[in-house]
Amino acid sequence: MNFLEEKILMDGTIKQGNLLKIDNFLNHQIDINIMRQIANEIKHRFQDVEVNKVLTIEASGIAIATMVGCLFDVPIVFAKKGESAIVSEDKYESLAYSFTHKKINYVFVSKPYLQATDKVLIVDDFLADGQASLALIDIVHQAGAQLSGIGIAVEKGWQKGGNILREMGVRLESIAIVEEMDWETQSIRFRNQPKCKLYRSC
Repeated sequence: MNFLEEKILMDGTIKQGNLLKIDNFLNHQIDINIMRQIANEIKHRFQDVEVNKVLTIEASGIAIATMVGCLFDVPIVFAKKGESAIVSEDKYESLAYSFTHKKINYVFVSKPYLQATDKVLIVDDFLADGQASLALIDIVHQAGAQLSGIGIAVEKGWQKGGNILREMGVRLESIAIVEEMDWETQSIRFRNQPKCKLYRSC
């Protein structure tokens, strides 16, 4: 069991509807030590590929992306969300359905911040149906940039997002993959994965 799985078991809560609530350390209140370990692990897993830009989607992916970008020493770009698409020649635009908020988000990145010469690592806190990742991949392709891979903190393994991305041939690295959860027993089963590299606490 790796550091993130242990933290989820210790501080996470399962809500009705198979919702994993870990906002006390990941995406509302942030545990800097855990965030640092997540960023270090993502950097370690993608150390063999070229990355000159980190891309995420607002808002909860920004913290992880910032720390990953710091380790790679590259700029971080985050796709902004909007209620509806406004056609504009200076933006790359896509649509993403939010599993958490049950709505479709229009997302965009201004063209000056993503170029055809970029080698892009997408980073996010959660992967469920994969819609946010697919929207960001679409934006990367629109820019003519190269996708270096996708780094995720927590993947919901029983949902389709991970399978879709892997079947597309995308290099996907998820630190914790939840295979199943039970609200009544508050139990979680994780997918077996290679052990994470150990990092020194702050």
